[in-house]
Amino acid sequence: MIWYIARRLLQMIPVFLGATLLVYAMAFVSGGDPIAAIAGDKPIPQAVADQLRRQYNLDKPLVVQWLLYLGNLLQGDLGVSLQGRPIADSIERALPVTFRLAVIAVVIETLLGVTAGVISGLKKGTIIDTSFLMVSLLVIAVPTFVIGFVAQFLLGVKLGVVPVNASGGGFGDLLLPGAVLGVVSFAYVLRLTRTSVAEVMTADHVRTATAKGLSRGGVISKHILRNSLIPVVTFIGADLGALMGGAIVTERIFNVHGIGSELYSAITKSDSPKIVTIVTLMVVIFLISNLIVDLLYAVLDPRIRYAK
Repeated sequence: MIWYIARRLLQMIPVFLGATLLVYAMAFVSGGDPIAAIAGDKPIPQAVADQLRRQYNLDKPLVVQWLLYLGNLLQGDLGVSLQGRPIADSIERALPVTFRLAVIAVVIETLLGVTAGVISGLKKGTIIDTSFLMVSLLVIAVPTFVIGFVAQFLLGVKLGVVPVNASGGGFGDLLLPGAVLGVVSFAYVLRLTRTSVAEVMTADHVRTATAKGLSRGGVISKHILRNSLIPVVTFIGADLGALMGGAIVTERIFNVHGIGSELYSAITKSDSPKIVTIVTLMVVIFLISNLIVDLLYAVLDPRIRYAK
């Protein structure tokens, strides 16, 4: 198991380096001149512009800029935004809020999606199965911002059961936006679980376990559910990485001051250093999420950890 983890960690290194180089190049080359973004419509003295370029290493070749950025990053220095504020302070405030939002969404999509998916898969072809599929299709078809606005209006404005504004950042404030994100992903988890359960039910080992007299609950828990979870775990792991990276649309609707809002603000202000740092954080979160998924693969199917 240790070698399995070590191999996965080594595979993450070139992915991290390649992703950060691509992000850096896109932000500083394709994103225009950061110094011009600072000046806006006002002219800026050439001496000041040259000083800013030296401060942000923009007077050096792109690869050298990237290497210097990585060096600072490895030392825990996340840099300074074009507004002169430490980027670490913004991330320190926003990341816990996004983490709480992601936890709520993942719990909802996992509990509801897996439960409904198992029931739908076991009842394949029945009215229950058809009803679940119709509900999931409806959720998938409706855009996230529509679900968010409708939920905000009905539950927040009309009924007043949850806060309309989630700027507080607590679990109570984030319940509604977290539920919106969870419901959107719930539809995919339901469909993945339903398909996997229906497929595993026809496997030889399931028929053998049933023929040997194993109880219905034992067959479901030991032979059907465990073997059906690998594609579901894959999706939930990727979704967790996406949620931790910031759900920009949902955070904007509910005024959540999370990573998504910070990234949106940086993009609108053409703050390239802040964009690069936040997207790099997203890359790291995705890599960690994928590592956790790989470890769960090995737990669900021990044959994977010994595969070469």
